[in-house]
Amino acid sequence: MCSATIPPSPSGAEADVVGLLRRLITFDTTNRAPGDAEGELEAARWVAGLLTEAGWEPVLLARPDAPHRANVVVRVPGADRGLPALLVHAHLDVVPAEPEQWSVPPFAGVERDGWVWGRGAVDMKDMCAMTLAVLLEWGRSGRRPRRDVVVAFVADEETDGAYGAQWLVDEHPGLFAGVAAAVGESGGTVEEHTSRDGRPVRLARVAAGERGTMHLRLTATGTSGHGSRPHDDNPVLTLVDALHRLGHHRWPVHLSDLVRAQLEQTAAALGHEVDLSDEAGVERAVADLAGAAEVARFTVRASTTPTVVGAGYKVNVIPGSATAEVDVRCPPGYQEQLLARLPDLLGDRVEVHHSVFNPPVEAPVDSPWFAAAAAAVRAEVPDAVVVPACLGGGTDAKAFSGLGIACYGFAPLTPDPAGRTVAGVHGVDERVPVASLRGGLRILTRFLDTV
Repeated sequence: MCSATIPPSPSGAEADVVGLLRRLITFDTTNRAPGDAEGELEAARWVAGLLTEAGWEPVLLARPDAPHRANVVVRVPGADRGLPALLVHAHLDVVPAEPEQWSVPPFAGVERDGWVWGRGAVDMKDMCAMTLAVLLEWGRSGRRPRRDVVVAFVADEETDGAYGAQWLVDEHPGLFAGVAAAVGESGGTVEEHTSRDGRPVRLARVAAGERGTMHLRLTATGTSGHGSRPHDDNPVLTLVDALHRLGHHRWPVHLSDLVRAQLEQTAAALGHEVDLSDEAGVERAVADLAGAAEVARFTVRASTTPTVVGAGYKVNVIPGSATAEVDVRCPPGYQEQLLARLPDLLGDRVEVHHSVFNPPVEAPVDSPWFAAAAAAVRAEVPDAVVVPACLGGGTDAKAFSGLGIACYGFAPLTPDPAGRTVAGVHGVDERVPVASLRGGLRILTRFLDTV
């Protein structure tokens, strides 16, 4: 439930991003499964109401079969309407929380000890709050960006976007007319690391690509019978054998240009020498760079991870079929090789269906969009080193990329002077430092004002 003690909107000449975030957290927008969510409509209505009060003309959209799963899209006209437009996207839904494990109620929007606590504080209502703060300030001041800025507050990112970004792309592509680039989650946070010779290094990664999400649903069929009379047509064994081959297969290193640039530039910033000419060198580089390039451990190769298995209904009955689901992730540039290898690993007795098929996405790092993001970070944190990155998982960038939009992960946060860091993403006691949030707002404001 929404707390009545938190002001519904900021006041004064400058938007209170902390108040906006706290209020957003109080909307329980938990996304449990496809079609099973709550609170998104209430949050979307609140966002749309603030934007309308600020003088903008937002549209609130939802699939006809799920009116409670709402999205808000608004276009802010730029000073030069001839320039390509920019999209800013952020999702309103969150993953479930287990309140009994938390130090604070996960949907209370608590500010304590220099953090804002709550489910979604980092993933990604912080970006929603920062973006709202910019839009509200533009409305009050009359200031306008250089180019059109389209902002989408979407539902359903934590599942597959079928009620959010993907639905908007499929059914309302006109909302994104003229958009050339987009920024969204997973990038822009300035982190503090230590170089090989002990120097402090501030590093920010701007995502310019994602591994593909190409999940499989497997079905093996066979002959049912009595468990006491085993035979060679047991679908459980057929499926288990296929899952063993797939799950234990070590996919070869495939170094995309993006991941190569991430490793090389991160190594240079931290004073490491790397040799990426072979698989052993790539693995040494990933190990040496540790937390500064942790996600590269996954983005240098494909992964096929069995996650769901189902078969049978009684211990003494051999079932007629068995099913499984496999989480498949594919680095940029490796799609053809992965798809060609899958049949050999699965065998010819397993039926294969892609339950999700979102190919890898990649955007250029030598673009003015990336340069503008890097410049905005360095304007706030002058000693920051900005490097490109590839995400191991996925975001709504995959949906928007389908419109030919170059997508970047840029939801900035700055270091906290007291050493606080973000914590609890998808886990317990999710929280974001107040100082990091306000610093991120300054970076985002500069970026949107100047890009």
